[in-house]
Amino acid sequence: MKSLKIILIRPRLGISVSPGFNEPARMEPLALAILAALTPSDIEIEAYDDRFENIPYDQDADLVGLSVCTFSAKRAYEIAGKWRRKRIPVIMGGFHPTLCPDEVLEYADMIAIGEAEQTWPQVISDLRKNSLQKIYKPLPGSNTRSVIPDRSIFKGKRYLPISMVQFSKGCPWRCEFCSIHKFYNGSISYRQIEEVVGELQSLPRLRRKIFFVDDNILANKEKIRPFLEALVPLKLSWSSQADMSFADDEELLSLVSRSGCQSLTIGFESLNQSSLKQMGKACNTVSLYKKRLNKIRRAGIMVYGSFLFGYDADMPDIFKKTLQFTLNEKLFMANFIPLQALPGTQLYERLRQENRLVYDKWWLAPQYHWNEALVKPRNMTCDELTKGCCDARHGFHSYSSIFSRLMERRANAKNLNNALSFLLVNCISRQEIKSKTGMQLGVPNGG
Repeated sequence: MKSLKIILIRPRLGISVSPGFNEPARMEPLALAILAALTPSDIEIEAYDDRFENIPYDQDADLVGLSVCTFSAKRAYEIAGKWRRKRIPVIMGGFHPTLCPDEVLEYADMIAIGEAEQTWPQVISDLRKNSLQKIYKPLPGSNTRSVIPDRSIFKGKRYLPISMVQFSKGCPWRCEFCSIHKFYNGSISYRQIEEVVGELQSLPRLRRKIFFVDDNILANKEKIRPFLEALVPLKLSWSSQADMSFADDEELLSLVSRSGCQSLTIGFESLNQSSLKQMGKACNTVSLYKKRLNKIRRAGIMVYGSFLFGYDADMPDIFKKTLQFTLNEKLFMANFIPLQALPGTQLYERLRQENRLVYDKWWLAPQYHWNEALVKPRNMTCDELTKGCCDARHGFHSYSSIFSRLMERRANAKNLNNALSFLLVNCISRQEIKSKTGMQLGVPNGG
């Protein structure tokens, strides 16, 4: 019986505008390792990262799988076309195929909707029977099968020494700009603590700096407390994403710190309470930002702040006001993002009906360049939105800003590990901004 072979691919976004730049901040694509873990050992698996590897189009395979987000969709379609011209079937999964199934089926032979743990076993079964279907969905009543990712597919590849691990999936908030709630159908699921701890203990010592990819790791206080207690003896250094409300619980904040948390990415989104109300960010209160930040820093945790611009109440002065806030509060990192209407979100549908999208399918528009305005704001022009974000980004990443923010001694310079991480991340981010600003999605002539 002929052995089967599957090629898994992580598409890039586009071509850097800086010649020779090769994405130094690349992390292991966890989705591919999960697919590999779900694949029986008698099936050959090869994984390729389009960000820094050449895709071997000259090879043969029984199936090619791509993990696709909206920003990588155009490039994924280019890659798929080359395989399909060789009559090798292509399946796409991830957020974009789940939220735009009809579009993706124009470029792929099959799509997998939702979580891979629920659909990939069906794909494998049908591949063995030579009876692949066009659409794979979670079966009614099926539960997510938890697996430990197979990281052997990353052997020899040049990733940062940070391991991507997941404890929970989903988020309780329903922000109109976010696609997470729709992707998971409003549910939040958790892996068994013992399984995650076992996975962490199995990681090589050099890769025990952890990024938990959870959408909002501290959202459920009952679930997270025993998990954090289990992390304490492991003496890890970890980062993740959370909302700020956990800072109001002093006991939980102390436990987060003791468990080894080095930094948290927090979606402040706006300094304008009216904008927060419009986006449905119910957990954010501007008047509490400084108080909560002070508590988090006092616990020795660095904060990466994320800010969105372009909501109806935003005026042109919002950019300088927000930049000054990030500098005064000496944030570890900050991202200044022009509002992005992702397909499948409430925001996308609202702005489409209001005729306020710059491009209907911006991820395919050849005119679109990375970090340009995608929506038509009420109180500023598209050019003002683009320039405001760009100026704030460059101001935050100036050398004087980096040095000043490093001097925050409770968190950013709490110890040598924090200080080195601060400098490395800020320098890489500065370099990436320079290389990506003006980048078109996809690869000219298909790459």
